[in-house]
Amino acid sequence: MTSWVGIGRSEIGLVRTANQDAFITIDPLGLWAVADGMGGHVGGEVAAQLAIASIKAHAELSAATLRQGHTTSSQFLTGLITQAHLAIMGRVQLEPNLKGMGTTLVMLLIHSSNQPEAHVAHLGDSRAYRFRSGALTPLTRDHTLIEKYLTRGILTEKTARTHPERHVLTQALGMSAPMKPSLSSSPLEKEDLLLLCSDGLTKMLEDNDIQDIMTEAKGDPIRACDNLIDASLERGGTDNVTVVVIGHT
Repeated sequence: MTSWVGIGRSEIGLVRTANQDAFITIDPLGLWAVADGMGGHVGGEVAAQLAIASIKAHAELSAATLRQGHTTSSQFLTGLITQAHLAIMGRVQLEPNLKGMGTTLVMLLIHSSNQPEAHVAHLGDSRAYRFRSGALTPLTRDHTLIEKYLTRGILTEKTARTHPERHVLTQALGMSAPMKPSLSSSPLEKEDLLLLCSDGLTKMLEDNDIQDIMTEAKGDPIRACDNLIDASLERGGTDNVTVVVIGHT
């Protein structure tokens, strides 16, 4: 049983006509996830909802093996990603009109222990952050063409913000290319807040904006979640926006 609790909220935004984001909070398992669908209005929504439904079903089925130490956190998360990917691919086979649909995914797992760790797995540009002592630290790097350009020094942070290819993904659930989810682990302190979000938040807010809002929330996950969503809408809300904030109780 985990003593970490996640607060989630998803909004359609001020421009889009459908919400292709989805999220899940499974506090008893210490598992939280955000998905951001792509591939047309119907396809994107279907892919994100399929991924989240698959994660819920398979997490509950395989939770015992994790608790008993028969599988590692990385194996557990990778297994959930594989099952979600198969669910999306299987649906496309049944409904060819959905071909091309897919979704980003970011998942966070926290084991209940004296020295808890945040185990993160992700594909795409939905992100995870850790907020500690007034400082916001990214726990993921986007799987995008722009991130590759930044890593190679081809672009600067400033030019990347407006580059026409800034939202082209190199990894996502449902893509035909082999999946290579990024996995990481970070030690946690009880005062930490963890943030999962779709790019509807990070399109509207810079990391320093997010940091300021998290600081103002004074450790309250509900306040942080609501204020982040509200701020993204105030900035224009050009995309669906989904936020999950996890804190220790």
